[in-house]
Formats: sequence, C-alpha cells, structure tokens
Amino acid sequence: MSRFAAPIAEQIWDMKYRFKQADGTPIDQTVEDSWRRIARDLAQVENDPAHWEQKFFEALEDFKYLPAGRITAGAGTARRVTLFNCFVMGTVPDSMGGIFDMLKEAALTMQQGGGIGYDFSTIRPRGADVHGVAADASGPLSFMDVWDAMCRTIMSAGSRRGAMMATMRCDHPDIEHFITAKSDPARLRMFNMSVLVTDAFMEAVKADGPWELVFGDKVYHTVQARDLWNKIMQATYDYAEPGVIFIDRINQANNLSYVETIAATNPCGEQPLPPYGACLLGSVNLARLVADPFGKDAHLDEAAMQELVATAVRMMDNVVDASKFPLPEQAAEAQAKRRIGLGVTGLADALLMLGLRYGSDEAAQQTERWLHAIARAAYLASVDLAKEKGAFPLFDAEKYLDSGTMLQMDDDVRDAIREHGIRNALLTSIAPTGTISLYAGNVSSGIEPVFAYAYTRKVLQKDGSRTEEEVVDYAVQMWRDKFGDVELPDYFVNAQTLSPSDHVKMQAAAQKWIDSSISKTINCPEDISFDAFKDVYMQAWDLGCKGCTTYRPNDVTGSVLTVSESSDKVPGESADAPHEVDGGDVIYMSEPLDRPQSLEGSTYKLKWPDSEHAIYLTINDIVIGGRRRPFEVFINSKNMEHYAWTLALTRMISAVFRRGGDVSFVVEELKAVFDPRGGAWVQGKYIPSILAAIGGVIEQHMVAIGFLEGEGMGLKSDPQAQVVNMDAPRGKACPSCGQYDMVMIEGCMTCRSCGHSKCG
Repeated sequence: MSRFAAPIAEQIWDMKYRFKQADGTPIDQTVEDSWRRIARDLAQVENDPAHWEQKFFEALEDFKYLPAGRITAGAGTARRVTLFNCFVMGTVPDSMGGIFDMLKEAALTMQQGGGIGYDFSTIRPRGADVHGVAADASGPLSFMDVWDAMCRTIMSAGSRRGAMMATMRCDHPDIEHFITAKSDPARLRMFNMSVLVTDAFMEAVKADGPWELVFGDKVYHTVQARDLWNKIMQATYDYAEPGVIFIDRINQANNLSYVETIAATNPCGEQPLPPYGACLLGSVNLARLVADPFGKDAHLDEAAMQELVATAVRMMDNVVDASKFPLPEQAAEAQAKRRIGLGVTGLADALLMLGLRYGSDEAAQQTERWLHAIARAAYLASVDLAKEKGAFPLFDAEKYLDSGTMLQMDDDVRDAIREHGIRNALLTSIAPTGTISLYAGNVSSGIEPVFAYAYTRKVLQKDGSRTEEEVVDYAVQMWRDKFGDVELPDYFVNAQTLSPSDHVKMQAAAQKWIDSSISKTINCPEDISFDAFKDVYMQAWDLGCKGCTTYRPNDVTGSVLTVSESSDKVPGESADAPHEVDGGDVIYMSEPLDRPQSLEGSTYKLKWPDSEHAIYLTINDIVIGGRRRPFEVFINSKNMEHYAWTLALTRMISAVFRRGGDVSFVVEELKAVFDPRGGAWVQGKYIPSILAAIGGVIEQHMVAIGFLEGEGMGLKSDPQAQVVNMDAPRGKACPSCGQYDMVMIEGCMTCRSCGHSKCG
C-alpha cells in the first residue's frame, strides 16, 4: 500500500527525491527506501549508527520530519553534492580582480547545487573614479548583470534552476537604480532582490527627514528618506521587488552578534548569514502532530513534538559533518558555528484542525506558543548534544547569553547553556517548503495560509498526453474523510481571502521565537491602494518582523492564468485552424499549417567570435487571423563543420513552427544550451553557446513581429496561443513543465502543476 496521501506526493518524490541510476533506473524502490537511505547516511557519524539510523528513520516516517530537498535528494547517494541549500558568499572586494574572484566562487557553489546571496553594497557606485586607469566605475548593477549571465549558464548545464539573492544598503549611492532594476522584465531574472533597511532610515522615513547616500567617506547625494521609501514601495507595488530586510534588527537579534556581522541572506530570505555562511534546513510537519483533528479534544501532541524536535536537531547537526562543501571557507564557517535552521510546515492545516482561523488573534497566540515550545525543545536538545559532543567552537557563554534570542529565552534553558554549552549557535528558521509540502501530502507550506483548498492540476503522461487530477489540501481531505462532502466551516480561509494585516500578524507571531528569519509572502489583492500597500510594510516594521515580502498581481510577474471552461474554440480561428482538445496550454493538430506560395520574412547575420564564417538565419512568417507568427527557419553558413546540425535545426524548428500554437518554448530551450568549451560575449551580453545565440536571434524576431511581448517574456496577447480568460493577466510559463500555473508562495514563484520552485 502506498505511503503517499495523494498522487502528487508520489510524483514529486519520483521526480525530485527518488535515488536513481544515471539512466533513470530507480534505486529507491519505495519512499521507505529513501527514508532508510537518508537515515543510514546521517547516522554514520554516530558512535552507535544502528541505533540512530532507526531513530532517524522513525522521525522521517510518515513525513513527520521533512529535511530540506537537498538532504532528501542527496544524502546517501555518494554523489559529490552539498546537503546545504544555500550560501551567502564572501564580501565582494571593490576591485576588478576581487569581483571576478567572487564570481568564480559563486559559479563553483552553484555548480554543486547551492543557491547564493551577495551584498553588492561594497562595490563603488556608477560614475565613481577608478584610480590608476583614468576611468569611471560602471557600478554594482553592471556586475549583477554578469552574475545573472553566470547563473543562466550554470542553470543550463544542470537540472536545477539557479537561485540568487542580491542586497544593497539603503544608503548606497546607486540604491535608486537597484530599486528599479527589475522594471525591465528581461533583466536580472536569476536574482531575488532586497534593500537593506537600517533603523536610522526608518526613523528618517517616519520623521520625513533627509537621507544621505554615501560610499566610503563621500556623500554623493542627499534625498528625502520618505521619497526613497516611496520609490521602494512603488517598485514592489508594481512588480513585486525589491523586498525589504530590516538589517539592523537582524544583527541586534543575532545570537552570534559578538563574532559576525550580517549583510545578506540566502535567496528566499529565511537565513541571514555572514560571509561564507550556509543554511541547513528542515521542517517539523505540524499537520502530522495534531491529536483528535477537528474533534472537541483537538490539540498538538507536545510530547511527540519535543521528541521529534530533539531527533531532528541531531540529524541536522550530523549534516554539518556529512555534507560536502563547494568551498573550504564554507566548510570552516559551518564547522565553527554549526548553525542549523529547523522550522515548521503544515501550520495552517494544524490550526484548521483545532478550529482556528488563520490570521485571528487566537491563531497568532497559538502559533507563538507552538513556536516557543519548538525553540525551547531545540535549544535543550542542542545542550544535550553539547554535553555529548562539545559546544560549537566559537561558543563564549557570557557573550552568547547576552545576545539575540537568548535574551528572552527561558531561565532554565539559559542555565543549562551556561553550565554545558550548546552545540548549535542558531537553531530555528522557517524556510519555503512548497515542494516538500506537496511531497508530504499537500500540507500547507511553512507558516503560510492554505493557498487553495483544492485545484485541478494537469499531469504530463509518458505518452505526451495530459490528464487532470484534483489536488486537495491535507486538512481539507481529512475533513472530507471525517464529515463527508459538507460545506467547510467559516474558519477555513485561504491566502486569497485574507487581509494583508492578517498575514503580517502571523509572521510577527512566529518571528518572536525564530532566531534566524522567515520566508513568507504577504499576498495583496490587485486592487489594494498604494497607501494601504505601504501600510503593510510599516506594520511589519512596527510589529518586529525582520523583513517583508509581498506579492500583488502585476503586468511584469503576472498572475495565475485561468483557463476558460465555457469555450471550446479558439477565438479568431476557423474550424480548420489549430484547435485545442484537452488542456489550456497544449495545442494538438492533425495537420500542419498550409504553406502559401510566398511568405514575408527577415534574414539576420550572426557572427560568432570563434567561427570564421557568419551564420545567416532567415525567418519567414505567416499571418493567421490577422496575427503574424513565425512559420519556418533557414540556417546557413559557409563553415561546413556547421552543416549537419544547422540543417537538422532548420528542419526541426520549422516543423515545430508549422504546428502553430505557443512556440516560444523553442527560444527558451535554445537559449539554455550550454557549451562546456565556453560561451562568448556578444554586444555586451554573455551567451553560453552558439545555439543560445541562435535562440536569441529568433527571440528578437518574435518580438519584432509582435509574437512575444519582449525579451524573456511570454506571448503577446495572441488568441491563437491559448484558450484563456481574456480578463485575467497572463503569467509566465513554468520553466520545468510549461504549465501556466505559477503562483507566489513563500517568496518564490512555484508551479502548482509540477511543484517546480527555485527555492523548494
């Protein structure tokens, strides 16, 4: 009998976490095999590995404890991969050599599958003097473009999408350019971006005072703090970035403030880290710990929770010793502080099982109590580990107890730490759990509300067809199993119906006992006023949050695409034209489009630096329903070494184009091709291969004829492409499965069809 609560859970396991041979043959035959593999690997560092293997297996069993995806996929595979999810890299020097040394370190880290965070505030602003070469600096944004190109290249070389976080201080002279950088929908797509906001800045905003933009000892500009704040707010209102990180608050609340200063976070923001810091993540599944769910005696089994937390802390501490690291500096940092990030998932489902409405005062109070209990259990478990294995090397009892979370910790915990030390400097963090939550039976993610109680997911089958299945929230399915198909009580609320202030209240309640930080998205309605939107961020500041990330549907990042259920024809096409028979995003045709006697088109010259002869691309278009679309491609070169593959590419791309529908994926596939011999810089952009360059030319043509909205964007409003609700904003297709079902959860765009997320 399957241990999976839903078909989507088994599919996620098979796609992402099941250990397989290089040819795809499964090694893990069941999910129990995966749990056993992880448990055995993490128990190897113990004096009694057999005992701890069984304890670890029991914690993993039935999805009670969920290690982060890198642990689940990598532990026990003997592959040279890191089990840490993300890293903050070293401080970027303000020199050309130092900057590119950092780029190399970033590439090596991402090559092993680690997301990265960087503070670009250390690079001198655009236009500043570059001493010794009589030139002006290009500024941090130009180097961020280089990082972005690197990330695309690494992404195209492997199976996992790259993830990066860029931060910049609110007093950097280029902060206004940083704030508006992603208004260009084709720029810095590999980055999440956040402004490091200081206490002094927030005080200046409230007082409507002046604010100096400085680098080194030089004041470059003076602006009104409130004007700069409004620019940040307007940018995130319009296109969901940048986020806001309250950096002074993070450093003040850091248990290690006596040995480190933090200036950046991992890509999703739940782990503020020092240079070369690494985030090690895992989650306790609260939805599995509720006794008598929906009953009169419903409660969280705190005894079971404490035992589970203690085992989880031990497992995570062992990861520090079992994991590989891309760089020796990262290994040294992890060993010196043994930082872990134990969090929760299934919180909203657990609250529902107790009859509590997410966002209510009662739910916020219950959340704070649960997370206090988890923090207490985690710290005491780490003290026990210190008795057995020793405290983290940089532990200093008096300085540690006078820092961060320890100032509010229970007296008996403080006394135990003073007497025995503590194994892990920081212990709690709430990470994005979108993918592992699906894997655990579609429990609610992290501390987020339930996004949707049920939705229809299109599943790609091996024969290329798609089937539909209902995906039901874990708590809702439990309600149905217990009470049948009756109406849900009014305390069942979701992310779309909650007020933003309810979101903030829950984040603040959780933050009190989280010694690192929290990845959470505050969903805002599209019609929220700008003033009300700004109030969300001020509420987050006033309630003690360490940062704030919102999502409001917008033209740049889009929103969920809704498929029309009432129409079975594509507007603007005849009965003989392409038609859709099975899904909102897959177009099936019995015959290709007929070719007219003559077609209009354009010819482009592509000169690749390493090729003696240019490549010429001719792209011809056809007009259907008054809309121009690409119909065929011809690729030619005098270089006979190119003959076979250019002919094959000509035939394949033309065959795809002649089938109609949304063919923009051809561009994305070509642009992602990576040449291991190296790419080239073309017109100021790094192109990872000659095939990627061809994809770029085809993309330029599609934009020029109005088929695509712009570089890196989806179709222009084109009724031939999809059967859609024409009143709904169009989002981007999932880069993994192509479905138009991307939603913002926990600060990451996540596909509800396949579970793809660059953070999960």
